[in-house]
Amino acid sequence: TADFLGIGNLLDRKPAELSGGQRQRVALGRAIVRKPKLFLLDEPLSNLDAKLRTQMRADLKILFSDLKGSVVYVTHDQLEAMTMSDRLVVMNDGIIQ
Repeated sequence: TADFLGIGNLLDRKPAELSGGQRQRVALGRAIVRKPKLFLLDEPLSNLDAKLRTQMRADLKILFSDLKGSVVYVTHDQLEAMTMSDRLVVMNDGIIQ
């Protein structure tokens, strides 16, 4: 999981020594290894640079398909929403549109 997320070289570091994007990937890794039936992800790629975000988007889509769990994925990025989704819900002011 660590190598998949590109954080294998960071495993010996303390949280204060990690960037925001690295912390996000560590949190995602901690969720993945538990193999839950449902993932609740709120902007999981927001602190990543554009290149890494594009790569992680594709990798996560494959991973979540393999894990066969459900994913609630919150994002404000329309491209990310369309890329990651099988089904899509749009909310406005807390109301499903």
